[in-house]
Amino acid sequence: MASGVRRVGAFFDVDKTILSHNSGALYMRALYDRGEVEWPELLSNLGSYLRYKLDLLDIERWTEQMLQRFEGKSEKSLIQEAEAWFAEYVRPTIYKEALELVRGHREAGHVVALVSGATRYVSQPLADYLGVAHVMHTQLEVRDGHFTGRVIEPICFGEGKIYWLQQWIEREGIDLARSHFYTDSVTDLPLLELVGHPQVVNPDLLLYGHAIRRRWPIRFFEAP
Repeated sequence: MASGVRRVGAFFDVDKTILSHNSGALYMRALYDRGEVEWPELLSNLGSYLRYKLDLLDIERWTEQMLQRFEGKSEKSLIQEAEAWFAEYVRPTIYKEALELVRGHREAGHVVALVSGATRYVSQPLADYLGVAHVMHTQLEVRDGHFTGRVIEPICFGEGKIYWLQQWIEREGIDLARSHFYTDSVTDLPLLELVGHPQVVNPDLLLYGHAIRRRWPIRFFEAP
């Protein structure tokens, strides 16, 4: 971008920030509805989610293990499945308040981006629906149109979100001191501390405590 006045960014986490549900849980529900997983695997994933909310989960290792299920699968077929899954399972869980915030930032001329630990196959259909042009997400390795079962490191989580944002921020001419980041999770503290306007929405207990101590604004959205 040419030199000049730097722009305001508005960055949004996805799960429990824009969506009232965790996208991973929604995907597992779809697999269960199709008879592709059983209750034990659902319960195991619930336990992992609870550890994640307490910041006790090795998210890198867990992500690698979960995404191995796509090894050998056609990327084209997953994109098609993701579009149908988004329409049936994800779109109904979008917070109305989140839609209004995204719209407000776009109308203000801010550069809006989704910054999510989810993969492209979750975040891109959502970005398209929201009219958001920029997406940072966890990337899966693809060779000859098929998934290898490996994740491109780092995953877009915690400090990894900052890693994937850095070059994009410089390219887009973003002024972090004037920018906003919306999230529900304590794992996003590194990025909350990087922007001038940290925005806490539907916070987990750990993030709620941080937000109270630092007097960050806190919002609670009404479930769709």
